[in-house]
Amino acid sequence: MRFSHLHELAALCVQEEKPIHQLMLEEQAQESGRSLQQESDKMHSYYLVMKDAVNRGLTRDTLSRSGLTGNDAKRVMALIEAQTFLLGPVAGKALAYALSVSEVNASMGRIIATPTAGSCGVIPGVFLSVQEHFGWSDELMTKGLFTAGALGYVIANRSFVSGAEGGCQAEIGSAVAMAAGALTELRGGSPDQAVHAVGLALKNSLGLICDPVGGLVEIPCIVRNGFGAVSAITASEMAIAGVRSAIPSDEVIGAMLEVGATMPDKYRETAKGGLAATPTGTRIMKELFGQGKPHEKSEDGGEQL
Repeated sequence: MRFSHLHELAALCVQEEKPIHQLMLEEQAQESGRSLQQESDKMHSYYLVMKDAVNRGLTRDTLSRSGLTGNDAKRVMALIEAQTFLLGPVAGKALAYALSVSEVNASMGRIIATPTAGSCGVIPGVFLSVQEHFGWSDELMTKGLFTAGALGYVIANRSFVSGAEGGCQAEIGSAVAMAAGALTELRGGSPDQAVHAVGLALKNSLGLICDPVGGLVEIPCIVRNGFGAVSAITASEMAIAGVRSAIPSDEVIGAMLEVGATMPDKYRETAKGGLAATPTGTRIMKELFGQGKPHEKSEDGGEQL
């Protein structure tokens, strides 16, 4: 890739008069040796998996194997359909859809890791909700995924995207930032505005620990995906309105690296701190694993964007 920082990405787009998604598509094709059409087709297939996961979570039982979580997306959708939901339809559906995909993941269904399985609900939640609202095509949404990929590429190479490395700020925070920047460009925002959306979103996640109960990507990860989807829309709204990240987005990524690197291990997906170490979290862990031993590895899986 010809960029390693967000300001370089934005500058390249301005210099070559291309949106982020076009530049990323061309860079990816150059690296992979595949044609532009092949890369687009592959990304479109990922989007179809996301759509299927949203639908599956809203229409089928998503009780997880542990029995801890499941079917909350349907509860939220019922409230939206009853028209007693305070959030507007776009944010409300983004919340429900994000929960849906995360529940499908926890029930071992097929998802796309964006950027990880633990944060798989944010981007599809936002994308499908705004697509329905604006009547956008799958082709446009596929372009948005390339934008999200470019932003995630920078974050992953300059900081973290996994909770095990940098806490939940890295996992959910990165997904929120990717969704916020992509949504901003999809709505006609400039590359500079998309980059500011990343900074605005990521700042709001700094310090968020990774404390999955029993080491499973269920509690509190699923609800954090729902909150994250709404947060991404909020960041995009601010960026489109002209709000800028006072701290440049590249520096926010650097701050996330610094915070994550100094975060105690017990807050990095070890299930030894935070919510996992509460009396209820400890009880759940003992009920699941007998001796209160954390699950050795999260239920990460699926394909990665």
